[in-house]
Amino acid sequence: VQLQASGGGLVRAGGSLRLSCAVSKAPFSKYNMGWFRQAPGKEREFVAAINWSGSSTNYADSVKGRFTISRDDANNTVYLQMNSLKPEDTAVYYCAANRLLGSTSRDYEYDFWGLGTLVTVSS
Repeated sequence: VQLQASGGGLVRAGGSLRLSCAVSKAPFSKYNMGWFRQAPGKEREFVAAINWSGSSTNYADSVKGRFTISRDDANNTVYLQMNSLKPEDTAVYYCAANRLLGSTSRDYEYDFWGLGTLVTVSS
């Protein structure tokens, strides 16, 4: 399984970005997908997750109401729409996949990880 995240960049506070994670070499529709982030000097933290069918989503409290995770099985891609961005959202964002554990928030329950994409939110 290969995961490739993209869409990061520099944005002002209050702005929006959409991250994409393209999955290859795997039956994408069978995988549950998650987004995590790691800010400088901090541990990696859960952001959002979606189960294989799209029927269940899970969000960190810090992003509820601002971020939306979605998936497009036809294009083997999971998205993270980020609105009302804050400086504290600045981090490297990673996508991850797990086969059996749904929209879990625990990073150790994900089997595959992509390289991250940097999001910088200026004040």
